[in-house]
Formats: sequence, C-alpha cells, structure tokens
Amino acid sequence: MPLPPDPMQRRRREGARLRLPVLLATALLMPTAAFALDRYEGTAHSTRDGSLLYRETHWRYEEQGKPARLVVYRCADGTPFARKRVWSATQSSAPDFDFMDARDGYQEGVRRAGGRREVYVQANAKAPMRSRALANPANAVIDAGFDAFVRSRWTALAKGEKVTAKFLLPSRQTFLGVAIRKVDAAQATAAAPDQLRLSMNLDAWYGFAVPQTTLTYVTSDRWLLRFEGIGTIRDRQGRNQEVRIEFPKRLLVSGAPRAGLDADLSIPLQRQCRG
Repeated sequence: MPLPPDPMQRRRREGARLRLPVLLATALLMPTAAFALDRYEGTAHSTRDGSLLYRETHWRYEEQGKPARLVVYRCADGTPFARKRVWSATQSSAPDFDFMDARDGYQEGVRRAGGRREVYVQANAKAPMRSRALANPANAVIDAGFDAFVRSRWTALAKGEKVTAKFLLPSRQTFLGVAIRKVDAAQATAAAPDQLRLSMNLDAWYGFAVPQTTLTYVTSDRWLLRFEGIGTIRDRQGRNQEVRIEFPKRLLVSGAPRAGLDADLSIPLQRQCRG
C-alpha cells in the first residue's frame, strides 16, 4: 500500500515552482507617470554554466490612460516564443496579467470575468483551462506588481528590516507567504555602494529548503539591475530553470517608437527556436 503524501515534500515542490518573476524582472523602477513609452532589454543566463538561455524585450506604456507593460521572450537566436502583458489598475502591486508560451501552449494569468476577478492556468494546449475566484489578502503581490511593492517598502528594506508579502502562484491558484530582506550589507556596500541586494524566500520554517531569489537594485534610481533565482521560462522538459537575468541600464530607450511596441504586441510566437 502506498504511503500518504509527505506534506514537506509537497511544500518543497510548490516552493521550487515559485517563479519570481522574472515576474520581478518585468518591473522597471521609475514612477509610472514619468514615462510614455520605454523599452529595455534583459538577457537570461544559466546559473549552472553561464550559457545564454533566452532574451527579453520589455515595454512600458499606457493603455486607455492606465499603466501597461509588455514582455516578449525570445530564444537565444532571436525567435519570439512567449509573451506577457500586464495591466495595472487601482492596486499597482497586484495587477492583472496574461502569460502565454507558444512552445507548448502553457498559459496563466489574472483577469476580470463575469463581474469577478479570477486566476487561471492552462498546463498546455491540450489541457483544460482552470480558473478560480481571486480575493487579494493583505500585502498581496501579483507578478510585476512586485516592483511597486518594493517601492512602497523601500525605506524599511534599505534599513535591513524584514518585509513580508503574499505572492500569487498562478499554477497553484493560491498565495504563498514570502519574506524579503536586505542581504550582504557590509560586503555589498564596500563592493558596490550604489546597490541594494534583496533576498526573497518562503516565509515559513521550511523556507530553507527552497532556492533563494536575489535581486540587485541601483539605489540612486531603484533600477532592477539583476535577478537571480527560478524564472518563469521552462526548459525543454517543462522544468523551471535557475537563471541570472541582467538588465543593463544602457539598453533603456526612453521615448521609443510606437511602431516597435505595436510590432511586438502582434508578433507571431513560434513553437520552437531556429537552429
């Protein structure tokens, strides 16, 4: 007779799939009202061997007078294969979003439907779409809303205080408690005085079993310079990868042409990389 499921193993599996965004990486570090149309780039590398895994093109713009974001994920050869759209409304730390990976049809997000807000997920193109009514707990964080949350707690984090939040895990259609805190304060200050490094873990006694997410910000303008942890994009076996994503500020283009955004909003996504 099989043994009953081990709750610790289940929690570790859930934690290992906690994809912080790269969700976090969608954020761009300046007050929304300060831009009309910006574009910036990110490159994701394997933490195992340093190889280039994929590229990201990020857009910040306004849609019907409200802040919006677009991310196009491209293979190392430039082939677009996934897209994420984010719409901010009354609560900037918990926006609606839609993510679609054309390689297998995986989709997840948060939307408003039938007078209610819901979280949805589709494991692949052949699987049914699952949805569930969503009610935000206190300190709720959804996808790229992490950046707004960090901004709202910046002073406490810079002082080294622990900050907690509830981060939405769409694949499980539930919120998980996370703890965010400053790390390597003395070493980081000596090596890079204009940087703030933050770590995020599950806010539970078993959080030690979950891979840590580390984010490096430039303190002068709160630019997200680097993300290190488990990303959104999966490998060929469908497993979330541990990545290091770099966002060089020199690649930020303010006042980018609208034609580029329109092209990326409608660019056909491919099911596999070329070559």
